[in-house]
Amino acid sequence: MMGMAGIAKLPGSLDAFFKIREAGSSIKNEALAGLTTFLAMAYIIFVNPAVLSRAGMDFGAVFTATCLSAAMATLIMGLLANYPIALAPGMGQNFFFLTVVVGMGIAWQQALGAVFISGVIFVALTLTRARRHLIEAIPESLKAGIAVGIGLFIAFIGMVNAGIVRKDPGGLVRLGDVTSAPPLLAFFGLAVTAALMHRRAPGALLWGMGLSTAAALTAGLVRFQGVVGPPPSLAPTFMKLDLGGLLHWHMMPIVLVFLYMALFDAVGTLVAVGQRAGLVRDGKLLRGERALLADASGTVAGAALGTSTVTAYIESATGVEAGGRTGFANVVTGGLFLASLFIAPLVRMVGGGVEVEGGSPMQPITAPALILVGCLMARGILRIPWDDATEAVPAFLVMAGIPFTFSIADGLALGFIAYPILKVLAGRRRDVPWLVYLLGLLFVARYALLGS
Repeated sequence: MMGMAGIAKLPGSLDAFFKIREAGSSIKNEALAGLTTFLAMAYIIFVNPAVLSRAGMDFGAVFTATCLSAAMATLIMGLLANYPIALAPGMGQNFFFLTVVVGMGIAWQQALGAVFISGVIFVALTLTRARRHLIEAIPESLKAGIAVGIGLFIAFIGMVNAGIVRKDPGGLVRLGDVTSAPPLLAFFGLAVTAALMHRRAPGALLWGMGLSTAAALTAGLVRFQGVVGPPPSLAPTFMKLDLGGLLHWHMMPIVLVFLYMALFDAVGTLVAVGQRAGLVRDGKLLRGERALLADASGTVAGAALGTSTVTAYIESATGVEAGGRTGFANVVTGGLFLASLFIAPLVRMVGGGVEVEGGSPMQPITAPALILVGCLMARGILRIPWDDATEAVPAFLVMAGIPFTFSIADGLALGFIAYPILKVLAGRRRDVPWLVYLLGLLFVARYALLGS
């Protein structure tokens, strides 16, 4: 009888802890919102292992780390900040991680160490409230240019993964064999997913990958390996981060970029989704420091588990639209990420790629998600003041530099070097925050001392 009485009081306890009724919601609405958010962002459990495995990391271990870090950070956000905003390894951050490893020749263990340190610094900045000054120091035009540049970079990689474009041995980018099966499958997935997004279907990216997987199975491009299975071992990536390798000063810009991306992704997402959830009052986020601490803690935990930067997801807005207003929605989303640990065979089928005769495997099932995420990120181009050359040119150099150099770090360098130079030449040196001067000098020093 005591047990039954405790169960009967459970909904009341949830309401008291999360203040559900006070937020104008209900347990049913919060549960539906948590499910909706999960469906909207579950594509990351397929995409992230596919991306980081290209950096030499174990596919199965990254899958487990992705699910665990997403569940952990999402639960912390819900319980600590009472926010309906879920977290997972971020798109963009995982590609910068890949660039650091493949493009710069840094061991993935060192890259994980850089992510870990950036997370620790993020925690420290949040606890000391110095974070606000750092965020406000970066010009809005550069923030927008970085978002657009990373979006174009992600879309380009998606097109390469799908076989829509290809790089020939001379390094030139050309149109691929678009009449072959992988690009046709990617075009199908792109069209279906875009149509679902237009209709505002919850989890459009995930449903698009599901339909593409069904088409790939029908065409014999992938082999069914089952749906349910035990979680892959975390051992190949757990606590494999190399902190000793960060003692070299040339790693400092890499740590700073990881930190920068974590800071601005977190703040931008929390403000955007928080406004829709009624969590912004007088221009300030309610319990904002707690939310940022949850975000930073997710990055530290994710690096220890074996994945790239963990951050708040803009897809949480779909859950807010479904009625989510409190952290109980995050409890549902986090629980679903934990449950996802047991669908490893399905994830390997979807994210493992399609074998191509005489070439490396293509990934036409997940590629449309990358292209469409890049499309969404490109909206930031509207925030650039194109009538001011001292703002527009550095932002454009970042946007163009990231995909053209195939390096987020090099694209950032172009913008952060150009910005103070143009401002000084225009007689507006006081418009440049000291942090931008410092970052510009660090990038110049990197190229002067280490070369490209």
